[in-house]
Amino acid sequence: MHMFDTSIVEHIEMKMVHPSQFSIRDKFTDQQEFESLTSSIKEHGLLQPILIRPYQNNFEIVAGHRRFHACKSLRWRHIPCKIRELSDKQAFEIQITENIQRKSMSALEEAEAFRKYVQDLGWGGVTELSKKIGKSEEYVSHRIQLLKLPQDIKEKIMLNKLSVSQALELTTLSHENIVQFTSHIIENDLTIRQIREVKTVYSKEKITIDDKMINDIINLKGAKTLKITKKTSLALKITLARLDSIIEEVQLTFEPTQSTDILSFLMELRLKIHSLIDDTIRFKNLKTSKTHKCLK
Repeated sequence: MHMFDTSIVEHIEMKMVHPSQFSIRDKFTDQQEFESLTSSIKEHGLLQPILIRPYQNNFEIVAGHRRFHACKSLRWRHIPCKIRELSDKQAFEIQITENIQRKSMSALEEAEAFRKYVQDLGWGGVTELSKKIGKSEEYVSHRIQLLKLPQDIKEKIMLNKLSVSQALELTTLSHENIVQFTSHIIENDLTIRQIREVKTVYSKEKITIDDKMINDIINLKGAKTLKITKKTSLALKITLARLDSIIEEVQLTFEPTQSTDILSFLMELRLKIHSLIDDTIRFKNLKTSKTHKCLK
């Protein structure tokens, strides 16, 4: 059945508009983003009205908290609003959906919002919420799992020291193993595959994840890196040898007055290949040194 939009657009006094009781974002975590928004509104006006709903003789913001606070900082007396009758559940669903579409929430903010909807408020299960916001059930359940992690690990996610994918691999471990394992993941930039290799050994042997187990994985990674850099160095040296052969051919078949430009070009290429070989050696030494440091 077709649903008609019964919203009304009006300018409402700022003092009659209040933040949502179900706010799902930390307030102004990105001050630069907020200042940019304020500057844009000051220059061009508010291009999109905020969405509000009647609530306790005033109005409550459903979508557009940052726009509202930006206009408030500019000392506006009235603000363009789209007014719609909505239940608490509908208002919360719109908040989540809008922020996800705009990619304005962090992974942990999403996790908190999902948990509040599913567990704290009991408005529906993971399946219903995933349909409402256009995400998979796995996406929703994985976000909620992040909340099981210790606070210091959550802070590392917020600081982008630990990716969401890496963090999810930690949710099945004990607190002791999580703390120790996380530092190795960050220091050595372990891939998801390497993390899972450590966890597989741990689950089969029923032993604590210790430095030796993790270092075995790191050592394997270092060996593979060393093998690739050696191949790269060899390929560059072969290229250099072939180029030297071409230079010799030019010197034998061209008259000196005719070979100046081509020889200049070839010698420039030769210097670049030498530089690439030096870069490869430096990279190999750096990775070897880092691996040895981890194994101490």
